[in-house]
Amino acid sequence: MELGIVHRLFGQAVSAGGDKLYEVVTCTLSPGEIRTDADFGVTVSTGVDALSEADTVVIPASTEDYESTDAQLSGPLTEALARIRPGTRLASICTGSFVLAAAGLLDGRPATTHWKSAEQFQALFPLVELDPDVLYTDDGDILTAAGVASGIDLCLHMIRCDHGSSVANAVARTTMVPPHRDGGQAQFIQRPVPDARQLSTAAVRAWALEHLDRPLTLCDLAARESMSKRTFTRRFRDEVGVSPGQWLAQQRVERARELLEKTDLAVDRIAEDAGFGTAASLRQHLQTSLGVSPSAYRRTFRGPAASPSPAN
Repeated sequence: MELGIVHRLFGQAVSAGGDKLYEVVTCTLSPGEIRTDADFGVTVSTGVDALSEADTVVIPASTEDYESTDAQLSGPLTEALARIRPGTRLASICTGSFVLAAAGLLDGRPATTHWKSAEQFQALFPLVELDPDVLYTDDGDILTAAGVASGIDLCLHMIRCDHGSSVANAVARTTMVPPHRDGGQAQFIQRPVPDARQLSTAAVRAWALEHLDRPLTLCDLAARESMSKRTFTRRFRDEVGVSPGQWLAQQRVERARELLEKTDLAVDRIAEDAGFGTAASLRQHLQTSLGVSPSAYRRTFRGPAASPSPAN
């Protein structure tokens, strides 16, 4: 699955004119048929020479190859990594983080891996700032995803950083996955699956997305599900991984990003439509989440053709 995620998401990212935004190439240490943990193999014809031409290298999971008692790489993997150009963006999905860590590339840097492998990872690589709870980490030129489906979140995050929310959201819609789960959301670690007979918070989440311009409160959301605030908050966190307030803030940032990319609306109007109320509040949230102002974000993903807004 981790291998397919990369092709599926990056391969579907296209410009407004329909041009592919990435060329995705799979390579292996020994070209030919690669064994998998399923009842089929994968034939890969490209060798490690491709690494020297890559702008981004994504290392998927492989328990057999990567999870070992050796904290250092040797042999073919070391030679393969040496082909990667300085400045190339590196990413791992699940236990692919063991390769980056064993190569010494994660020392002193934040990283994550699948929660089942976290204890082993910490024992092998004590210099890595491991966060076993989050979906993914982004430390600029090195990113790591927790495992399996969190690779989807990481790839969408990279596409969003490269080409904006509109492109990433289009990929998410085609792939039938949520367009955004923030990296800080918790992994679902040993949590029981909610009882199917219990009410879900999916309906109120859908309703909230249609009414982000309103000053939604926890009381409003809980009342729509006929729950107490305490019960609703617990149920919401179990299903989504973050609190209702955190989720609302994330969705409002995403709405603002989309409006900044797709429209020429003034920043004051975008702040109202996204539910921030004021341009100052929008600036604060965007600065906290992305490290940029609304005007800087718009210039990056809309270009100089976008009309200037009265507030930044």
